[in-house]
Amino acid sequence: MNRLQEKYIKQVVPAMRQTFGYKNNLAVPKILKVTINSGVGRFCQDEKANEDIIKDITTLAGQKAVTTQAKKAIASFKTRQGQVIGIKVTLRGRRMYDFVDRLISLALPRTRDFRGLPAKSVDQRGSLNIGLKEQIVFPEISHEHVRTIFGLEISVTTNAKSQPEGIELFKLMGFPIKS
Repeated sequence: MNRLQEKYIKQVVPAMRQTFGYKNNLAVPKILKVTINSGVGRFCQDEKANEDIIKDITTLAGQKAVTTQAKKAIASFKTRQGQVIGIKVTLRGRRMYDFVDRLISLALPRTRDFRGLPAKSVDQRGSLNIGLKEQIVFPEISHEHVRTIFGLEISVTTNAKSQPEGIELFKLMGFPIKS
């Protein structure tokens, strides 16, 4: 069992039950999935850059990343139907907890000028959305081998019913959320 999952069971569940008055452990909100995605945007014509992005996201997640394609052509965005416009991966279970643990303890502290996540990053349904400007804040990505630097969007989805529940869950899990 991952140390973050152990922390959830031993510390977060009792604290959430006491704070919000849940009747049983299964009513306590938990993290359901983590989605990591990146829009290829300026790299959409460059196949080599797309392969590098897929390789880096796969390295971060420990699971093969998939491409997302444009559903229809939009002339103002210069996209054609079927063109690769993004790369994503959805994590659940053990891989999810491993990734979140690395995100909290290694990647976020290495981010330049990082002073914590704003509480408004948690939406009304209790899910957290984080944007990173560079993938190189993760220690798995070697600075020497990086040809393209790209941004990531990380969505941590929970089954919390409200924003205060989500904020409390993330604080107890160890996310550096500013009050």
